[in-house]
Amino acid sequence: MLHYEGNFSKVFTTYNPQVLRDDSYMLARWGKIKNRKIAPARSSSALILSALNGDREMTYLQQAPISAAGYSSQAFNPHYPHNVRTEETKKCDDCHISQKNDNNAWMAQLFLHGTNFVNFFGKYIYLGLEDRGLEAVAVTETEEPQAVIGSHAHKFAYPAEFKQHLAKGKELENFYSHRSSGIRSLQLRGEYLYTAQGKGGFRVYDVANIDNKGYSQRIITSPVSPLGQVPYIRSKFATSMALPTNMPVDPNMKVLPENEETPMHPIYKYAFFTDRYEGLIGADVTTFLDGNPRNNFIKRAFTFNPEGRLNGAESITLAGVYAYISCPDSIQVVNLDDPLNPKLVAELKGLKNPRTVAIQFRYGFVVDDEGLKVFKVTFQDKPELVEGAVIPLPEAYDVYVARTYAYVAGGKKGLVIIDVENPEKPKIAFTFDADGKMNDVHGVKVGSVSSSLFAFVADGTNGLRVIQLISPGDDEAGARHFGFSPYPSPKLIATKKLAGRAMTLSKGMDRDRAIDESGNQVSIFGRLGALPLSLEDQRRMYLDDGNVWKVTNKPETPPVAVEEKPKEKKKSKKRRRRR
Repeated sequence: MLHYEGNFSKVFTTYNPQVLRDDSYMLARWGKIKNRKIAPARSSSALILSALNGDREMTYLQQAPISAAGYSSQAFNPHYPHNVRTEETKKCDDCHISQKNDNNAWMAQLFLHGTNFVNFFGKYIYLGLEDRGLEAVAVTETEEPQAVIGSHAHKFAYPAEFKQHLAKGKELENFYSHRSSGIRSLQLRGEYLYTAQGKGGFRVYDVANIDNKGYSQRIITSPVSPLGQVPYIRSKFATSMALPTNMPVDPNMKVLPENEETPMHPIYKYAFFTDRYEGLIGADVTTFLDGNPRNNFIKRAFTFNPEGRLNGAESITLAGVYAYISCPDSIQVVNLDDPLNPKLVAELKGLKNPRTVAIQFRYGFVVDDEGLKVFKVTFQDKPELVEGAVIPLPEAYDVYVARTYAYVAGGKKGLVIIDVENPEKPKIAFTFDADGKMNDVHGVKVGSVSSSLFAFVADGTNGLRVIQLISPGDDEAGARHFGFSPYPSPKLIATKKLAGRAMTLSKGMDRDRAIDESGNQVSIFGRLGALPLSLEDQRRMYLDDGNVWKVTNKPETPPVAVEEKPKEKKKSKKRRRRR
């Protein structure tokens, strides 16, 4: 509009291309036009929409649209390189499990599972408080470049604001709160915030106007009368909740055959939460997608607790159609392929009060009373603890895995950063407590904002901590921001004291995830008929008759020479001229 008509639009888009790094390698399939060949894939759209009206009210803040087929609009495409080299090319362990077992994160990226590294955190970070509800804290500037306040980018893009931030002791100012019972788990998706809040059960908040100055109450339980909306489910004591994806999707959208797309898996209709006494509870939450605020009624779709096996459930993590539920002495694995008829398929013993679980390709990571432990999930319904893969920690409340590092909320020890490049041989990279200032760490999430990597930490009585992990051009970090998984250089850049004890945070929106661990597509592909590799495609690249096979770039045996047969010359037929 600006170029052709000379007008400015009140609705503006941001792609945040600074987080679309070119140091990752991904594969996908072409459509029929290319005979469904496997080719490199790229991220082709990371559109985020915002809208500002004539009164400068932010009526729409950083929302990702949904594709016509219901998939996430964080799009991908198969994309042949513009040139092909005869000598410099990808190596064996770029597409297969390495002999050293040091490319688990790379394989997760290759298959488009996502790696939690470029996850998008918008202007606000949502935190759950132990007994005072929730708070949304503004951690970035509004305009582009959307620099995190106190960061290296903020110093140069907003020098005046950066000086003011330092003068205030690096304390963040803008926040909005909602008082309720304690929030034990929460997740932002689109315009809604999904929470598990103990005796308050499962509740969904409307946060569409979190940055709209025309609203005095930014976080609301109901935009209309309670008679026209029931955005909650009562339960005895809700402990944790999970969504199959935190990207906006709509599995009820009509799929047109001419677009050569498959319908979304039905699991994406639901939200799941655990209850300490009732087990696993599911709810269809697609009512929040129809655009009608008077139709937001939700109710239990099922309650699942066979023989009391899920009693004491404290945490739930979804990976594809499998739910990993932490119980007092085990992780119970539930198959949700038929979401309304869950099945208990496995039990992982050898744990002591397990809490958060994180899944990355063939491995799971869990924190319990003894520290961080690793288990195999090559086959999701057959988890197996890895002997010796333990990092002893006196306190471990949360774990978040971003590429080759696991970030553990270590209570009094602060943030414990663990190298899990080889998941079976984890080792502590270092511990960061900001010179003793971080001493009650209970939650951590990591993501990218404006070309830099950040950790957002729920530091208990100290509130929110914002830690810059990697930033290009930062003299203190040097050039360590290059590569697939740079070595973190943590720096405390901002703090927000909260009304209660900060215990948990909402995860940033996935931006490099096109398929889940069970082979179900979740993000749109921009080329007709293109799609991610199926689960069968993936397994052919690392399994043979159920056994994992590995590769090395330098084979122990020399290549076998094959004699080529001389090509036979074809007899040419001379054309006769007709007179």
